[in-house]
This record gives sequence, structure tokens and C-alpha cells, in this order.
Amino acid sequence: MQWKEALVYLDDVIVFGRTFEEELGRLEVLQRLRDANLKLSPKKCLFFQQEVPFLGHIVGKDGVRTDPLKVTAVKEWPVPTSVAEVRSFVGLCTYYRRFVKGFASVAAPLHQLTRKGAHFQWNEACQQAFEDLKQALMEAPVLPYPDPGNRYLLDTDASAEGVGAVLSQVREGQEHVVVYYSAKFSQPERNCCITRKELLAVVKSLEHFHSYLYGAEFTIRTDHAALHWLKTLKVPEGQLARWLGRLEQYNYHVEHRPGRVHINADSLSHRPCLPDCNHCTRRDPDPVCRHLLVAQDLRKADNKWRRSQREDSDLAPVICWLEAGPERPNWEEVAAESTTTKCLEEQWETLRLDRGLLSKHWVSRGGSSTGMWLVVVPRALRAELLQEVHAGLTSGHQGVKKTLSRLRRRFYWIGMRKDVEEWCRACDVCSAKKGPAKRTRAPLQLYQVGAPMERVAVDIAGPFPLTSRGNRFICVVMDYFTKWPVAYALPNHEAGTVAEVLVDQFFTRFGVPRELHSDQGREFES
Repeated sequence: MQWKEALVYLDDVIVFGRTFEEELGRLEVLQRLRDANLKLSPKKCLFFQQEVPFLGHIVGKDGVRTDPLKVTAVKEWPVPTSVAEVRSFVGLCTYYRRFVKGFASVAAPLHQLTRKGAHFQWNEACQQAFEDLKQALMEAPVLPYPDPGNRYLLDTDASAEGVGAVLSQVREGQEHVVVYYSAKFSQPERNCCITRKELLAVVKSLEHFHSYLYGAEFTIRTDHAALHWLKTLKVPEGQLARWLGRLEQYNYHVEHRPGRVHINADSLSHRPCLPDCNHCTRRDPDPVCRHLLVAQDLRKADNKWRRSQREDSDLAPVICWLEAGPERPNWEEVAAESTTTKCLEEQWETLRLDRGLLSKHWVSRGGSSTGMWLVVVPRALRAELLQEVHAGLTSGHQGVKKTLSRLRRRFYWIGMRKDVEEWCRACDVCSAKKGPAKRTRAPLQLYQVGAPMERVAVDIAGPFPLTSRGNRFICVVMDYFTKWPVAYALPNHEAGTVAEVLVDQFFTRFGVPRELHSDQGREFES
């Protein structure tokens, strides 16, 4: 019921429906609360409302807007006179930042006052930011609900100070904002050139809107050609490779718009790129799409994949059965096929043909549906795919776990883990970087002895202060069985001196032990 018919946050519950009859049927939540022995306050309950207050917002049929009672508190907020009051005001405004375009840049002067060690000094910039935030919240728009079946538009922009983004959808020929996003750059991020900042703006926006965009088709609109440039790099640097890796999990199309029309996300001031930046002039005159992974659109896969699947002896029977109808094949048809085909047939409910491509439904470990469909990879294309995922442009020769994780986001075949392990083990680049395997030390164990002189320990202690006889070291010898210790004074710990003492004074008196245990010092091995 949760997330489908009701939303719960601590002690706040909201039940929603499209019609009166649907809402009436969903009042089953009352029975569930009763079964859990939970009580409700009648004064706080609202039934069959067109809009209701929920977590500081007004939720209605047209979308979500700010709560007038909360906004009134912001409007009547007095001018702060201390850092604590600034933090309180900014904290309240931050809760509604999704309604404010370019919130980070507007609130930047106030954020400066809340830094650790900053001296409180209210100036004109702070007053202007204070007034702008109050005005922006008073005029906050109604944000419509996202439509999962409609394509998203993501507009991103970056400046010297931060990133701004707008997530919207086209409905009835007009763009409607779903949510705003803005954030300030950290000090190391501010040192990047404008090209890298634009790329970082896209990465940060995708991470922020992950719950909206993951698994959906969308268009990224930017006034900078950074993404096109990034994909043409032959050997990207570590940071760029990591950014590409983050972008690969999304199904997007990049659209470049000139700055004069890219005004919805362009809420921050720009500065020109540094003249000595070496990241903005690299261009590939003939960019080529490396692989299906870069395209990120499996439903537009070319005929090569369809043909390879139908030529695969393990996949071809399954495709024929699916084309014949939804009925599961009988055991006589399956019995004559290979083990791989039988394993796929056992997962019949999770298989389908998506535009001619054999695909498998991804089900989470808990058994719940994820809505994701994975392409079943034929044997002929696995080596090419493993090469791209493990050693491709955006891969960086990652280990077994990360390589396997990247594959499982889009692809499926039986025995994938074993193939990935063998591929990574046979990679020459990985072997050269890792070097020879380190020898593991065996764990310490208790040594059992059964008789005197079976095992004798010897060690050198010192140097100590020089004695009247010219000795500075002590040779300690002890029997493991009797724990009998003997000490001999030595002028030095050279091999000849130690051997002379052991032979003349210990071995002649107690006999030669079966084993002599030392710390492998030079005086014992020379």
C-alpha cells in the first residue's frame, strides 16, 4: 500500500486517489492502523479534500506549493542580528529551495555569514539576499507532479560560484517546471575551468534528480558542448573517466542550446575560461560512437544484436517460443535443448521480446519489480562487451565487482560472474599493475615439544653499557621444554663470537639440540 496508495512520514499519513470511489476504497488504511493499535486524532484528520497541508506543503490536484502559513513566517521575519538568527532563516528557506530558481546564488551572501570563524557583518548584499529570498518564497510557483510516461527535460548551467538546474516536462505544448536545483561549488571545484564546471553541473544535477531520471529517457540541454567533447576523448583523465562512468547509467540525449536561449538554467554569472586551460581545445574531428553502452538506448540497438541473438544456439529457441505466443513451451520441446536454454525457460515469466531483442526483467533480491529490462547477450558478443566494460574509454580496468555491477545494469547472460572473473584474471594490463601476488604469512601457532633439548631458542640482547671485562651484549639460550635459561656475556655479536660461545659453553655442557630457533639475525645465518 505504501507509495502506491499512501505516503507515511513518522506520524503523518496521506492517502490519495484520482476519484471519489478510488479514495473511498483506500480508506482501508484506517483498518490497518486499528490492527496495529494506533490511534488517530479526529481534529487532525481530513477526508476527501481537494488539497491538504502535508509536511509544510500544500498538496493538491494541480501539484505542490508552499504552505502560506510557513511563508507568512518568512515574510514577517525580522532582520537577523546574529549568526544564529541567520542560520535559522536560511534553514527555513532551504526547506523550500526546490521552489526557488537559483537558490544557492541568491542565498550566497547569507551562507558567507554562517561559515565557521566568519565575523558577523550585515551589509547591503546580505540585506538584498534577505529580501530576495522572502520575495521568491512569496511568489513560489506551483510545481506539478512528474509524469513518468512523459519525457523529462534537464537544463543545466554552471558559473564561477555554483550550479543551477531545472527539471521540466512538456505538457500540452508548454514546458512546466517540475523542480529546481542549485548548489555552490566547493573551493577545489571553483578552481576548475568553465568546461569542467559545466560537466560537473551535469553530474551533480543527475545525482540530485536520480530518483526522477534513473531508468527514464530524458534530454540534457546545455549551452556548452562539454559532453560532446568528453565523449570524443581517446584517453580521458581519471576525473573525467569517473564522470563518464556516472553518466553511463542514464538514458539521455544531449542537446546544445546557445546561451541566448538557455535562460531557464542560466541563473548564475559566467566567467571566461582561463587562457592556459588545456581541457577546452581537444576535439576529435571524426567522433565515433564506441559501443552500445555509450548510446545508452538499448531499444534502438542495431540489427547486429538481433541477428546475433537469433544465430545463438542457446537463445534462438527461446526467441521462437516467445514469438509463437505467451504460452510456456511443453517439456518435450525443452528437453532436447541445451542447459542454458533450459535455464532461460525456467525464467519464462521474466522474458520478453523488446523490439526484437530478447530481454529479461530485473527483479530485486526481495522479489519486487524494478521496471528495468536487461538485454540477454549472445555468446558471440560477450567478448566485445567485456572488453568495452572492463577496458573501454570509461572503464579504467576496474575489478570484478565493479565490472560485474556495470554489466548487470543493462545486460544479462547465464554465467556472467564466471566470465567476468576469468576476463579480469586474464587482463594483461591489470596483471602488470597489480604485480606479483604477495606472500601471505601463516598465522602463529603454538609449538609443542615433548623432551628436553628437542628445541632450543637463542637470541642476542644489547648493546648495554661496557663492562669492566669489555662485554656489551648478552647471548640468551633457553630450552623450550624445561624453560631453563642460560646467559653468556659477549664483547660483540659477530657470527664467530656467537658460534664460539654456543659450541664451547652450551653444546659441550648440555649437548646438541635437535632444533635451534633464532630470529634469523646475521650472526646466526653467516
